[in-house]
Amino acid sequence: MFLVAAVFATFVALLTLVLLFMYWYMSLQELKGVNRKSVFITGCDTGFGNLLAKSLDRKGVRVFAGCLTEEGAAKLRSETSSRLLTVIVNISPSRHHTTGV
Repeated sequence: MFLVAAVFATFVALLTLVLLFMYWYMSLQELKGVNRKSVFITGCDTGFGNLLAKSLDRKGVRVFAGCLTEEGAAKLRSETSSRLLTVIVNISPSRHHTTGV
């Protein structure tokens, strides 16, 4: 039983090291020609969309950030460069989406 636990712990430690190395290596990669690229991201008020918008903005990509609220958009604008443009959008399902009206 001790041997199984030791092997498992070693596996987890090695996997963690590999994942950390991959994260470090990917963070060093540069995007070619990003100053000519644009992207539209939804859900930028919080969470993954917010993090992605900030990250791409730092890398020089022109970001159109879709936010649900004006408060979220204002906060994002205050934390990013002038390359990032916020847009208030609501992409949640509504009656019009489901009925085709």
